[in-house]
Amino acid sequence: MAALPPEQRRLFEEPNLVAVSTLAADGSPRVTVAWVDVDGDDILLNSAEHRNWPKNLRRDPRVGLCVFDRNKWVRNVTVIGRVKSMTTEGGWEHIQALSQKYDGKPYAGATDRVIIRIEVERSFGYSL
Repeated sequence: MAALPPEQRRLFEEPNLVAVSTLAADGSPRVTVAWVDVDGDDILLNSAEHRNWPKNLRRDPRVGLCVFDRNKWVRNVTVIGRVKSMTTEGGWEHIQALSQKYDGKPYAGATDRVIIRIEVERSFGYSL
């Protein structure tokens, strides 16, 4: 496990979007955009459990992430990691916190939430 350096961690703490890359059952890549959070040295994602990308991660825990600075997109961080855990416990509360971070209002979407905890294996910062 690798810890994110402070300048990289900051991009995950700020309301920047992250591209999440997973592998489908046939081995083809899939990418989705998500809200992101950090907890200790782990990266936290939140999704509706019925979506395909959490299913992909349950089958194959390898994941690639790229977070872009919302004010200067050439500042970004790429992470190669692995799912450490997935839980529905606290999922609704977590999406509410993310909604406040990103939209400043309560979340009103899908209620079948899952928190995906990513362990960082490697990270690369660009233009930081």
